[in-house]
Amino acid sequence: MSSIESSLNETRVFPPSDETVAQATISGMPAYLALCKEAEQDYPGYWARLAREHVVWKQPFSKSLDDSAAPFYQWFADGKLNVSYNCLDKNVEAGLGDKVAIIFEADDGHVSRATYSELLSRTVALANALKAHGIKKSDRVIIYMPMSIEGVVAMQACARIGAIHSVVFGGFSARSLQERIQDAGAIAVITADGQLRGGRRLPLKPAVDEGITLCGEESPVKMVFVYQRTGDPCSMQADRDIWWHDAVAGQPALCEPEWVEAEHPLFLLYTSGSTGKPKGVQHSSGGYLLHAILTTKWTFDLKPDDVFWCTADIGWVTGHTYVAYGPLACGGTEVVFEGTATYPDSGRFWKNIESHKVSIFYTAPTAIRSLIKAGPEQPKKYDMSSLRLLGSVGEPINPEAWMWYYTVVGGERCPIVDTFWQTETGGHVITPLPGVTPLVPGSCTLPFPGIQAAVVDETGTEVDWGKGGFLVIKKPWPSMIRTIWGDPERYKNAYFPVDFGGKTYLAGDGAVRDPQTGNFTIMGRIDDVFNVSGHRMGTMEIESALVSNPMVAEAAVVGRPDEMTGEAICAFVVLRQACPTGEEAKRIANELRAWVAKEIGPIARPKDIRFGDNLPKTRSGKIMRRLLRTLAKGEEIGKDVDVSTLENPAILDQLKQAS
Repeated sequence: MSSIESSLNETRVFPPSDETVAQATISGMPAYLALCKEAEQDYPGYWARLAREHVVWKQPFSKSLDDSAAPFYQWFADGKLNVSYNCLDKNVEAGLGDKVAIIFEADDGHVSRATYSELLSRTVALANALKAHGIKKSDRVIIYMPMSIEGVVAMQACARIGAIHSVVFGGFSARSLQERIQDAGAIAVITADGQLRGGRRLPLKPAVDEGITLCGEESPVKMVFVYQRTGDPCSMQADRDIWWHDAVAGQPALCEPEWVEAEHPLFLLYTSGSTGKPKGVQHSSGGYLLHAILTTKWTFDLKPDDVFWCTADIGWVTGHTYVAYGPLACGGTEVVFEGTATYPDSGRFWKNIESHKVSIFYTAPTAIRSLIKAGPEQPKKYDMSSLRLLGSVGEPINPEAWMWYYTVVGGERCPIVDTFWQTETGGHVITPLPGVTPLVPGSCTLPFPGIQAAVVDETGTEVDWGKGGFLVIKKPWPSMIRTIWGDPERYKNAYFPVDFGGKTYLAGDGAVRDPQTGNFTIMGRIDDVFNVSGHRMGTMEIESALVSNPMVAEAAVVGRPDEMTGEAICAFVVLRQACPTGEEAKRIANELRAWVAKEIGPIARPKDIRFGDNLPKTRSGKIMRRLLRTLAKGEEIGKDVDVSTLENPAILDQLKQAS
């Protein structure tokens, strides 16, 4: 039996070490409980104190929370600030100008660095270029960039002049760009000729051109700024397009920040659109920045000499909060990586950790599971003794992957902060704190101090610990979504439904609290719940059972209609061995059905099991469950379904065959 399997059979609770507690910003459970008590006794005052201590204000606010128009809550509304100033100027003025802000590693391994002074200069140059071309406060700007220092600079430059940015992941299609351009009414796009990823040269500018063309004569875009990344030829429209280097040439060395109201929108970030029309999630400036700072300091326990690496792309909210804003607002040094976890081989992450002496590493369970499949040999080739804290983000991490991460990557000495949050929450809302929380594989543990999370039933009544229900947050918090851009009714109906009182935030996830500790475990999306013969089960529960089998590297579970049971469970499985076929596939499928029946119960036994070399994922690593549901039902994927964002579209044919 492996050490991981042995650990899984034991009581899996890992208290923080004495060393971790001693150095942590929030040190010990009493300190955590004191913060929670302060928030309970004076909720607006708690957040006001933190906002005054951690954010630099040009004009101080006089009131922290305004709930008079609930659920359209406002925080620090009459205060004024600038987010770029808080990330850059503040640090330069504090004497950190020569400190490295960003270590950039390109796909081919080339490394460059930018100090805080250099990052400020590059941001000022682009900000002045945007202003010179007529972009002003409240204008919307689409950013469609590769992972790069320039991508961060583009976001910071928009924030500096009060323009509202909307970053679109560089793997999204022209149609996705068109939808976002039109919905936001964006007057400008900042992009690049192309990007380098996984050893491939991928064009970006052609997608921008096509996206604008798809908008037709009503396209709001007046200008396109193009960063020269690959040097590949691309068309440039004379009256609209301008090279980045030409735009910034000769710009003034100073750019006074636009001091905006705390509620001024910092950015819009659209959902992927995999389940319908994309939603433009709108975030504020003041409240969002506060939570980015607090979670970076408290969850990651960021210290001045740390090297922080969040592997997320800036096209996702994780890349906003924990690449573009949080670490910089805390004066940290961070790694920005252009490439992928598996190029040129599956040791790339570990090589980067060794090369840059990364001390805090934050990545997704999807990436962890893909690296588990490569085996434990790769991590052992590299010196990762610089690591002191690990993090997980994006989806619940199954216990076996947690244990592999803890044992193989962290050497059983690095706490794992398994963070739960959403695009809509702006930052962590339920998460371990390294100096506070006993860690439990598969659980995101306790609410971040000040977050009033709970589990309720269909009527909005809080349920007993140990019983599953709907995850909600009972009180507003500073970094929460402010509205859906242009659609306030959709905002109210989606997040503050009348059935739950109209003022309680509905996360859209099911959850359960441990009867003894109160720890939260996320059970999956509310709409990812099976009802098999009257029994309700979350997808995450079944997926965790499958992945706990030593043969399985990754699994995704969806439902399909069934005449007998109402709904049947269909599992898509990636094995650690070669993808089986024929009789071998049937044999392994039966073994896995029996395994799940033993782990959960016979009712959870998958009716269909399909094997593939991989699961259908976007280039960001998100599993396209909508496509899996279509395959499970035996339906053809329509021509109107955009599969251009898939990392490997050919995998769909492989997964059509049930075992």
